[in-house]
Amino acid sequence: MEEGIKRGYLYKDFKFFHLRDKQNLQFEHHYHDFNKIIIFIDGDVIYNIEGKAYRLRPWDVLFVPQNQVHRPIIGSEEEYERIVIWINNTFLEEHGNAENDLLTCFNIARENKHLVRLGESSLNSVKSILTRIETEIKNRLFGSVVMGNALFVQFMVYVNRLQQKPEKHTESIEVEYDEQIQKVIRHINKNLDGDLSINTLAGLFFMNKYYLMHKFKDNTGYSIHSYVNSKRLQKGAELIRTGMPPSEVSVKCGFNDYSSFVRAFSKLYGSPPKKYYKAALQSKDSLFRVEG
Repeated sequence: MEEGIKRGYLYKDFKFFHLRDKQNLQFEHHYHDFNKIIIFIDGDVIYNIEGKAYRLRPWDVLFVPQNQVHRPIIGSEEEYERIVIWINNTFLEEHGNAENDLLTCFNIARENKHLVRLGESSLNSVKSILTRIETEIKNRLFGSVVMGNALFVQFMVYVNRLQQKPEKHTESIEVEYDEQIQKVIRHINKNLDGDLSINTLAGLFFMNKYYLMHKFKDNTGYSIHSYVNSKRLQKGAELIRTGMPPSEVSVKCGFNDYSSFVRAFSKLYGSPPKKYYKAALQSKDSLFRVEG
């Protein structure tokens, strides 16, 4: 399995997929340059996000922030049914404001609250909105795009409310994780410009470095080196898309040598930083595989 699988950048407002798979599926750990929502409908699935393993129940709503490592683990040959929504941040920013930021749900998810479990009343509302969105996408009637976008904004408002104020009397969320590894993950993501060598991390968290390396790979699917490198390059891509000079980006992302940054960036994104920035300005859409 290749570590650090990247899955493209999204340029449309949002994409909606209703997926059913009967074959025995195996997914590798991967990440996207966009936010994603998964509405689990049926199957036997544990969903791992940044080292946290969520046991899913029908109609759970799962928020997967951009650049967070994730992987569904399919537990049987039952049909795996889910709705997957890819989201362009710009679209949500244009339909929200400072007091009503529709990206709040993903900011909360980054603090490790990825899952919302629906109660009876919210379940009916979510089903209704999603059915109407899917109908508008399929019908392609006059105004279908406008109506679909409006319904999607309504959906985002609703799930943000549910995440910030969960419905009472819902079943408890089943999640497993290693608290030590979660602390290491949080430290890495907050200190991408610092010293994140294995020896430094092991000393900081009072762990044997070989034990740390084993536990980290077991929980995330990544070696520490690959995880740190991927997170630094993800941050680099975000900064480059804002127009920041690549030489400045390399320093902010923890690369002491600019040429090393360019080589690593080119290997992951397929082009050097300056060319990547120009392509991001010109691209209208990207094609990539639907997963999870």
